[in-house]
This record gives sequence, C-alpha cells and structure tokens, in this order.
Amino acid sequence: MARGARRSAWSGAAVAVAVLAAAEIVQGAVDMSLAGSAILALALGGAIGSLIGRPHTVIPVEPDASERHSVAEALLANIPDPVILVDRRAVVIEVNPAARALLPNLKLRHPLSFALRAPEILDGIEEVLRTGQPLKTLYNTRVPTERAFEVQIGALPMPEGPAGGQPNVVLFLRDLTSARRLEAMRVDFVANASHELRTPLASLLGFIETLQGPARNDTAARERFLGIMRMQALRMTRLIDDLLSLSRIELREHVAPTRVEDLAQIVRQMVDTQGPLARNRGVTLVVEATDEPHPILGDRDELLRVVENLVENAVKYGGGGTVTVSLNREDPQNLRKPRFVLAVSDNGPGIAAEHIPRLTERFYRVDVASSRDQGGTGLGLAIVKHIVNRHRGRLIIESVPDEGTTVKALLPEHRSEAAA
Repeated sequence: MARGARRSAWSGAAVAVAVLAAAEIVQGAVDMSLAGSAILALALGGAIGSLIGRPHTVIPVEPDASERHSVAEALLANIPDPVILVDRRAVVIEVNPAARALLPNLKLRHPLSFALRAPEILDGIEEVLRTGQPLKTLYNTRVPTERAFEVQIGALPMPEGPAGGQPNVVLFLRDLTSARRLEAMRVDFVANASHELRTPLASLLGFIETLQGPARNDTAARERFLGIMRMQALRMTRLIDDLLSLSRIELREHVAPTRVEDLAQIVRQMVDTQGPLARNRGVTLVVEATDEPHPILGDRDELLRVVENLVENAVKYGGGGTVTVSLNREDPQNLRKPRFVLAVSDNGPGIAAEHIPRLTERFYRVDVASSRDQGGTGLGLAIVKHIVNRHRGRLIIESVPDEGTTVKALLPEHRSEAAA
C-alpha cells in the first residue's frame, strides 16, 4: 500500500476510534447501542479518511494535508486502548503505542497472526470483510499476567486508489481486566470474610451471653473473658485488613510498577522493624546483602509487605534459632534478564512436600491451630505471591522436614538505558 493511502487510512481510523470512544461516553445520555455507535464511527471514519486522502474542492480554506495527518496520528497515539489497523490479508498497516505495549511482537507489514495468536480475532476479521458488519469478540492473555479485552472489529472504507477502494479493518481493544477483577474481588471478599469471620464472631457472642448471664457478677471470669474477646476482635481486624490488602493487590496485579526502588534499602528497613518481634521470641535475624544499590521497578509499600510477611513467618514458625535474610543477584553472567534473589531462611521443623504447592492459597495452613495461636490469618503468602506476580517476578518455596524452610522471591533487576 502506498504511503499516502496508508496515512489516509490511518487518519480515518483515528477519527473512527475517536468517534467510537465519544459515542460510548455519551451512551448513557443518548439511546445508542454500542454496535450502532461502532457502525456510525466507522462510517464517519471512512468518510473523513476519504476527505483526508482527497482535497475537498467545496471548502475554500483547508489545512495542509500533512498537518491533518499529524493531528490524526497524534489523536490516535493518545488513545489509551490498543488500536490496530490491518489490510484485507490481515497484514498490519499501523498500530498505536498502546497496541505495541500490549503486543511487543507487532511489526508493520507483517501478518497480525505473528504477534496475536487468537483464532477468534483472525476469524472475526474475515467475517467483517465478508459481511461488512462490525462485531465484538473477547481476547484473554495469560502472560505475564491474566488480562481480558473486548475486541471491536470493523471495516474501514478506503479512498479510491491503488487498492481499488477495498476496506481495511480496524481493531479496537478495550481492557476489561479491572472491571472483572473488581467483580471477582467482591465475590471473593464476601465468601472468604463470611467463612473466616464466623468462628470469632460465634466466640464473641458466646462470651457476651455468658457475661450477661451466669458470669454477670464474676469479676475474675469477666476479666478473663474480656481478654479472650479482645484477642478475637484483633484477629478479625487483622483478617479484614489482610483481605482488603489482598483484594487491592489482585485488582492491580496486571499493572506493572514503574518507579525505581532500592530493594536492599527496603530489606534493611523491614528487618530493623522486625527486630523487636525476633528478640521477644529468641530469634536472631541475620542480613546478608552488599551495600551496593539493588534497583528494581517496584511499589515500595508492597515490597515492604513482602519482606515483612516472609520475615514474620520465619520468626513465628521457624522454631527459633536464626533467620537469615539474603539478597543477591541470581546470575551476573545473564545480562539479558538479570534478577535479584531475596531469600528468607530458617532452621525450623520444615514443611512436608505435599503442603508446599498449596502454601500460597488463601487461608491454607499446615497447622491450623498453631497458625491461629500465632495470630496468623492464612493470607500472608497469598499476598506475597500476588505482589511478586505484579512485579513480574517468581516465588519459590523450598523446605526439608527437620532442616528448615527457604522462601525466595526472584525480582527483575532494573537497568537504566545508559547502563544497558
């Protein structure tokens, strides 16, 4: 396709997508279905694209064609959702920055199937070209995290030219991940909260009834029961806090952090914070890390939570002795994807192999009674797993019965362009 025709098509696509977005915004104010707005948008886009491709003789004053192309491309570049323009052979003509970020393998003048292996989308393109009617389909990704998109596919009429006026196809991908995660978060929160809060609530009600009845005038029993009730209330508070934290982390898991943080400084800060807890339990905390910076792209609060949960678990369930927190580079020779390894090790009783795959499940406990006695909620490692996933890392748990446990978080090292 000639450069001029391609730019004209891309300009039309920009206008089409802009009109489609505007129609969706005002959908609540005007009675227009999404399919209808898509048809209107594509029709307007084709018409305006034709005007861009051919100077209009009726309008006496018209901006320069190159200026219009620049405005259209700038408009499309600022649309936050991925937009892809392909020809009748499903060869990529143009893409906006959001599409490149979602599909790094997209290349101009290469088939779309090289970067997007989704039969429902490729079949949808053929159907749109055959019928001329827009359609919608769903597209899900699982790497690096699960994301869901609604793909709107529509034919884009082309101006007369070497292509003979045959339509191209524009794909508009709308991200549904946050909406779906929010719905799943609500469902999970209600289910988990109702299940885990039932026991402490029943205990509180039982003690309250006892204090109102047989133990009404028993001072010693009242003091003992109030202490137990306080512990149950604190347990419910911790549980709700952890559930809310986990839900917030899951909601943003598909959005990678962009701020540079020093992992070594975070580790030292949290180990110092956990020092009093370790001393109270007779545990020695040892930090093995160099003084050099360990830069990663991360969320500081979430990384602090990772170190806190791992160290707290080792101190509480490691059986005393020594807990070692180490931070190293995984493989200095691997310059393509260097990673830091944050490892927390104890020399406690260890964990049987059959439990290890389930340790990051919500509320899974190897020893339920011991976990509750220690004030655990069963959500600590689940929170760690989702934070590590958000940081595009990997969580590894290694344990041998009677020899101790090591939990490793492998996090990608950040290298500036100058250093790279």
